[in-house]
Amino acid sequence: MYQALYRKWRPQTFADVIGQQHVTDTLRAQIKSGRLSHAYLFTGTRGTGKTTCAKILARAVNCEHPVNGDPCNECAACRGILDGSVLDVTEIDAASNNGVDNIRDLRDETRYTPAQVKKRVFIIDEVHMLSIGAFNALLKTLEEPPEHVLFILATTELHKVPATILSRCQRFDFRRIGAEDIARRLLDVAAGEGIELTEGAARLIARLADGAMRDALSMLDRAAAAGAVDEQTVTAALGVLGQGDGVRLAEALKAGDLAAAVGLLDEYYNEGRDLAAVYDQMLGLIRDALLVKTSKTDVSALISPAYTVKTLQKLCDGLAASTLLAWSRVIGEALDRMRSAANRRVEAELCAVRLCSLGAEDYDTLGGRVEALEEKMKHGVPVQAAPQAAPAAPARGGDDLPPPPGDADAPPPPDDSEAPPWLEEEQAQAAPAAPAKRADKESAPAQADWPHWPALLEGLAGKINTGALTNLKLSARGVEEDGGLVILCEDSITVMLAKAEPTLRVIREQAAALTGAPIKVKVREAGDEPVQKNTAVDELIGRAKAFDIQVKEL
Repeated sequence: MYQALYRKWRPQTFADVIGQQHVTDTLRAQIKSGRLSHAYLFTGTRGTGKTTCAKILARAVNCEHPVNGDPCNECAACRGILDGSVLDVTEIDAASNNGVDNIRDLRDETRYTPAQVKKRVFIIDEVHMLSIGAFNALLKTLEEPPEHVLFILATTELHKVPATILSRCQRFDFRRIGAEDIARRLLDVAAGEGIELTEGAARLIARLADGAMRDALSMLDRAAAAGAVDEQTVTAALGVLGQGDGVRLAEALKAGDLAAAVGLLDEYYNEGRDLAAVYDQMLGLIRDALLVKTSKTDVSALISPAYTVKTLQKLCDGLAASTLLAWSRVIGEALDRMRSAANRRVEAELCAVRLCSLGAEDYDTLGGRVEALEEKMKHGVPVQAAPQAAPAAPARGGDDLPPPPGDADAPPPPDDSEAPPWLEEEQAQAAPAAPAKRADKESAPAQADWPHWPALLEGLAGKINTGALTNLKLSARGVEEDGGLVILCEDSITVMLAKAEPTLRVIREQAAALTGAPIKVKVREAGDEPVQKNTAVDELIGRAKAFDIQVKEL
């Protein structure tokens, strides 16, 4: 019968335990010196070796021929404990035996001396699941157990264990196992099992295991079912992003290419990957990119083994740290919504929309947005020119049609020529729209561009804040009004930056230098144009007041 890898390759001695040397060295020293405690508490995240070390300790204290604190695994006591025939070593699952009666039964068993080995060992796994009454029933026995009894408690949630229990145990904290240690162990297991495992696949599994050796072996077990195991096999078997997949998605988001980003999400979705897991892995990539972007020292040992420093540096070109932080916040909010969303795919695609078009509200501070703009300017920002009004092309007829009005170079049509019937019909249909256009022009007079605006922007370089200049270039334009300069801004942030001192004073000085005389400079947000005064109404109100006629202005 096939046995799972994590069971088959469970360590049998303290020397075989991976990544917990601070625990195993202490336990071996206590066994060699004979200074054992009556109760131990092993705490740490899942799959880090708590139960494994408890079983090794149970054999070591009963071994007839211990080797440097490790059990020999060959004597009758070790073999009996390994095959479960020795009833003096009991393993209890507190999740299903958490009542007062269960602990009372255990307490009654402690009265009897061991029949086959030196000590009776009680391993209570997931001890935090015991009820308050069960903890209270265990207190006295745990504090003063008989000399032939040893308690080993294990838990993943230390905060749920009462302080009265903690004070009666010798506590050992199990750490998350490093990704490099997990990858080496996976390669050793694969070699022993005859599995073709690439180093890249081992690193990817180690990263996904999140410090849990048991999880890593279970993932290897799943991926090995298809034969040779490489990175593509792992991503297909586990439904996760490959190393290149995460970078491709990040590059699409960086370029603001929404079509490419949604296309990648669609590809991952059709491959059966969980889109929430995809974004969760993106958070890991963003974390590594932030370390590379902001740290002034070598961080190669701190980033995930799935990515190289060179790859992350290339990704960070043109990305500010504030943009990466904004990404993480947007993704975090999307993950919260996806947990209860009826359609997770739609939520994932909406998240991509927000990531490709970050607004001012997505940044922590104004300084963060300015930093993002400066980073883009440093690496070149594509600026889209304002669309030019193209001459209206004829619907049909080509060269036979008369030239448009106002075209001085075109020859005038002959006097006796008549417009074709289809052209007269189109002109008749377009005629009613003319008054509306004239009305729009009368209500909102066109504003002429200030001729010196490009030269002004060029002259401000190095004289005002870089962030303010960047905003002016991207989100403002200069127009001429009443002989002065009005800077029309697309948003309130650009208005605030332009009005700040000494920025506004420098703008006035540069504008005066370009025109050769002092000039009025105003900063206004587009859409906030001043209301035009009606001089006729003002004159009428003035005359009424002169004759003491009360006028109510609405």
